[in-house]
Amino acid sequence: MQEVFILQKNKLNITLDQDLIEFAKNYAKYQRTTVSEIITQFILNLKRSIEKDPTDVIMADPDFRESLLGTVSRIRTGEMKWHSYDEVFDGSSL
Repeated sequence: MQEVFILQKNKLNITLDQDLIEFAKNYAKYQRTTVSEIITQFILNLKRSIEKDPTDVIMADPDFRESLLGTVSRIRTGEMKWHSYDEVFDGSSL
């Protein structure tokens, strides 16, 4: 059975200039996310860089994560096929 971890979230009130608030809202809408998620990702990236864990910084990037999950999904459904090193760089069987 797979373990499920639930992280408790708490509320944080911050004060920003009105132009930054509007920018954050517009950016979130354009990226189809939330202002909260933008701030979470920013702080998580900051935390990871201070901890000097570049893998976690990469994995915390929402675009990379979305791309990776999409790739894994396509591999699982058979939509995408793995190729060997020789197939890719020799090119004879592609």
